[in-house]
Amino acid sequence: MQLFSLEKTENILPYDGVVTYYGAVLDLAASGRYFDLLLRTVNWRPDELVIAGKRIVTKREIAWYGDSSFLYVYSGTAKQALPWTEELLQLKELAEKTTGSRFNSCLLNLYHNGEEGLSWHSDNEETLVKNGAIASLSLGAERKFVFKHRKTKESIPILLEHGSLLAMKGETQSHWVHSLPKTVTVTEPRISLTFRRMREVES
Repeated sequence: MQLFSLEKTENILPYDGVVTYYGAVLDLAASGRYFDLLLRTVNWRPDELVIAGKRIVTKREIAWYGDSSFLYVYSGTAKQALPWTEELLQLKELAEKTTGSRFNSCLLNLYHNGEEGLSWHSDNEETLVKNGAIASLSLGAERKFVFKHRKTKESIPILLEHGSLLAMKGETQSHWVHSLPKTVTVTEPRISLTFRRMREVES
């Protein structure tokens, strides 16, 4: 499999969805500054999942922020959103200007090294706006990210660089799953910020 180049690609998926890779949207200095700030200021906690009735606590750490105290339910657990920090609002604005989409929440992941990753999944929970855009900003170690079509099993790998942005739109979550494979060759940490749009529940 050949990884896509770091140049902006209009749509890296051949069908059934839209994924745009913008490459680096922050320069090296800004990427490093935000990475250090997020390591220190974000309320990191190990993720807790329920899989096949078994509770699992991950080495990977997460944090959940939003416009209001959104409740995000996935893998048998629920997270309540924290108020935005100044740095997260700045990065949200960057993601919105780059993608042309609006976001009201952000799920952050901290991978301490390549031994931590994510298995195949789609971001299609009921609490998210259906077919809403999801923008993923990567800071830190470069990692391979892979899409796989649910029916054809075709796989599309891409290398996410430090300071880069990737956006998933349209029916991508319905037809494709994605993963962050584990690797022994990566020894440095990576932070991903996935900006999303939660459904607004009228009171």
